[in-house]
Amino acid sequence: MNKIIKSLFVFLLISISATAQQKITLEEIWGGAFRTQGMEELQSLKNTNQYTVLNFDRKTRSMQIDLYDYATLKKVATLIDTKNHTDLPMIESYTFNAKEDKILMACNSDQIYRHSFTADYYLYDISTKQLTRLFDFKVQEPAFSPDGNKIVYAKDNNLFLYDLQTKSSQPITTDGKKNAVINGITDWVYEEEFAFVKAFDWNASSTKIAFIRFDETQVPEFSMDIYGSSLYPTQQVFKYPKAGEKNALVSLHIYDVATQKTQKINFDKYSDFYIPRIKWTHEANTLSAQILNRHQNNLDLVFVDGTSGQTKLILNEKDKAYVDVTDNLTFLKDNSFIWTSEKDGFNHIYHYDKSGKLKNQVTKGNWEVTNYYGFNEKTNTIFYQSVENGSINRDVYSIKLNGSGKKRLSTLTGTNAATFSPNFDFYINTFSNATTPTQYSLNDSKTGKELQSIKKNEALSNKLKSYNLPSKEFFELTTEKGHKLNAWIIKPKNFDASKKYPVLMHQYSGPGSQQVDNAWNSSDDYFHYMLTQEGYIVVTVDGRGTGYKGAEFKKCTYKELGKFEVEDQIDAAKVIGSYPYVDASRIGIWGWSYGGFMSSNCILKGNDVFKTAIAVAPVTTWRLYDSVYTERFMQTPQENASGYDENSPINHVNKLKGNYLLIHGTADDNVHVQNTMLMIDALVKANKQFDWAIYPDKNHGIYGGPTRLQLYTKIKNYLLEKL
Repeated sequence: MNKIIKSLFVFLLISISATAQQKITLEEIWGGAFRTQGMEELQSLKNTNQYTVLNFDRKTRSMQIDLYDYATLKKVATLIDTKNHTDLPMIESYTFNAKEDKILMACNSDQIYRHSFTADYYLYDISTKQLTRLFDFKVQEPAFSPDGNKIVYAKDNNLFLYDLQTKSSQPITTDGKKNAVINGITDWVYEEEFAFVKAFDWNASSTKIAFIRFDETQVPEFSMDIYGSSLYPTQQVFKYPKAGEKNALVSLHIYDVATQKTQKINFDKYSDFYIPRIKWTHEANTLSAQILNRHQNNLDLVFVDGTSGQTKLILNEKDKAYVDVTDNLTFLKDNSFIWTSEKDGFNHIYHYDKSGKLKNQVTKGNWEVTNYYGFNEKTNTIFYQSVENGSINRDVYSIKLNGSGKKRLSTLTGTNAATFSPNFDFYINTFSNATTPTQYSLNDSKTGKELQSIKKNEALSNKLKSYNLPSKEFFELTTEKGHKLNAWIIKPKNFDASKKYPVLMHQYSGPGSQQVDNAWNSSDDYFHYMLTQEGYIVVTVDGRGTGYKGAEFKKCTYKELGKFEVEDQIDAAKVIGSYPYVDASRIGIWGWSYGGFMSSNCILKGNDVFKTAIAVAPVTTWRLYDSVYTERFMQTPQENASGYDENSPINHVNKLKGNYLLIHGTADDNVHVQNTMLMIDALVKANKQFDWAIYPDKNHGIYGGPTRLQLYTKIKNYLLEKL
């Protein structure tokens, strides 16, 4: 008996030791232990059937822009290697000129906001192997002219034209001034909500440059204290239009390179409007501009004559809620164009002639087109990505311009994305799902057949086997009210249905977003797997208002952000709480940004359902958020006061009964720390106990150095203690 007991004891020790070795740690998650290998800065060339990738050599600590052949995947050449140029810093991004014989490389970038940055730019001539630092100062968004002789760039809110032959610059604009006028670069709210920075474009003949001018004079200023390490803090002051406040006055201009004169386009018939996109057509003298009203439910596509400045309405889109702006507008050789729209209830591809007359709706069905890849003129074929194979999946398809011959090219179920060769003969397929790390393959664009594997991240797959992670189970959750919602659940590996488990729900829930997708792990996924090792069940539910299930499902939250989304999370928690293996008294919820807004509302409006909530960088009242995003979904607070106030957490603090942790960075230029400070004040006035953590000089992402490790350690410890 003693021998048996000793043997069992040794066996248990070995088992415990093995289990301990297999546990995911936060240090691993934020130290990059589970990072996938990718194809960095993958770009298809336009003149040859080749592509380039930015590679990093760990041995020499150098970077290379390598050229590969699509047909064979073999490396053709190394276009440039930083080890051969001692004065060239690490390359962060690059662009080619139209002839693809020169490369413009960004180095030493300084981030401004989410997308914008200044950088040192280096010009490399591939044939002569000559490297030149363009300027002794940092600039924004330099862009080659189509003929390759000039570069437009932005500096200090002005545009400049640089001549590559004379090596001289001349100003296009001179009235740029911080917090007053911006030329050719978007203001804060355009960058964040219309997702672009470069607000200028060359025409095809390199003779004209169109640009948007932002007059921010009347836009209210927002200030952030920057604590730094000096004796006194400083302030960052920038223009930030909150909901209902004045936006920048935008105007469209065309600069003539030969005459050096600028023409302002007359848009006087519009008032309080946005110009979210400009793009020259294939006709060198015809510019397209998209004009959106402030409510964002009326979009005009306008053509502008580059010489006379005359405008012509080509297409109009209206919606009872809002119209989404995309980058899918594509002009074909005859200046007819491809356009995507939700006007039939789902996002689909349309083909219009150059006068704006509809030629045909290319794709149709109760599913969404999620990406437009391009058009092969030779075969009259469009390539796109859609969710036809289920809203949590993405597949690559081809279809004829007339809508016939639709073909699913991808064969694996999960998330597929494509980068096509210039002649559309091949594409590089990027694939992953919940059980397969990101892998890359070369595929035939006619059949979708995989021709060759490029990368499979097998080392990561093998490494993860030792962790013996539980599976992520996808399912459709039906609430008591009958709403069918996409969801996934992760149970502990040693799950015992006879036990009662605490549940943590994680969500984002913002309009058109998606958290329940059949794709490979993010850092948060590994964090959730780690929590299952501590005995938690983790669940994510995409409620009403999220994306890829049609316009009606997405836009039902219009004018009432936080009403139906919160209702669905509470109702989903009740369903989950009814499972025999769930401890309904221990259900928590957490989220970041919109997800923090949601988790805050859930602990308040669902105080009898949720025990604990964590809100990172939350909006606590929509009155404090920016005009473009908030008004798109809510109109203005002057028009819709009840919609703003009835669903803002700050107005429901009296309902707090559970555990609530508020987290925010003081340098958050997006969701200002003001949201958390006013929430704290309201909670104090309501005599409510809660917890909070402030991260000095951290932005909306709250990262840098060991910050994420400390932050997620705090979240983990809070859950262990409070859930």
